[in-house]
Amino acid sequence: MSKREDEGCARKRKTEAGPKSEDCTRPVSPVIAASTVFQHELDTKHDKYERLVKISRDITIESKRTIFLLHRVTSVPDVEEILNEADVKLDGVRQKIGQIAEELKGEDLHQFHRAFTPGIQEYVEAVSFHHFIKHRTLISLEEINARLVFMRENKGEGEVAWAGPSVLTFQITPIDYLLGVADLTGELMRMCISSVGNGDIDTPFQLSGFLREIHDGFSYIGNTGPYEVSKKLHTLRQSLGKVEDACYTLRVRGSEIPKHMLADVFSSRAATHLDRDDPMV
Repeated sequence: MSKREDEGCARKRKTEAGPKSEDCTRPVSPVIAASTVFQHELDTKHDKYERLVKISRDITIESKRTIFLLHRVTSVPDVEEILNEADVKLDGVRQKIGQIAEELKGEDLHQFHRAFTPGIQEYVEAVSFHHFIKHRTLISLEEINARLVFMRENKGEGEVAWAGPSVLTFQITPIDYLLGVADLTGELMRMCISSVGNGDIDTPFQLSGFLREIHDGFSYIGNTGPYEVSKKLHTLRQSLGKVEDACYTLRVRGSEIPKHMLADVFSSRAATHLDRDDPMV
């Protein structure tokens, strides 16, 4: 070993052994330090976003199952049993919305809105469908939000300095409410066809008037509202047209068509109506 290498090794050993030796490493760049902080924040937000997407999928699945269950009211003698079972399912969905409220605690809702809006819209569709079957009216946004209040236990950890119950709330945005109500019209159209197929000729006329009121309300918004709302107006018009066509057939030709064939006739007429319907400009 050369003399220079031996001296370098000696200095290295002396530096490692001395507890108060001067650190010869270069200081961390402020840019690198800031980038590390930003990376941690972005990773945290990304993980939260993915958790919200998963919760939203679960809400969508359970809400769709509730809607499928509610469609059975047209073919069962005990409607209350179906409504009570749907209540239990909707309570389960609300608990999952409570998980969203926990994830959003201290966060800006609009940063994560796109992650959970599909599930919330599906929940609005399910709960408004349940409310219509029970009361024959449209549930308001205030009524929906009043049920989204959750009690959670604090463990006195982190930023929470006390232990005990705390209240969490989740507020559905007006846009999600309108989009959920727009999707409701499709379920009401299916309910109309099913009702006629089971010999109920009164429900289609009730649904026709109800859908007309919803359509008139959306017409006031028109193209001045969000793009998603105006886009759903076309589907709403299709649903209303099918229900009105069914009511027309009942009124004009109802006595000519046997009851067991009404559903098939309406289904074929609905398909024809869909083919000739002009796209919204």
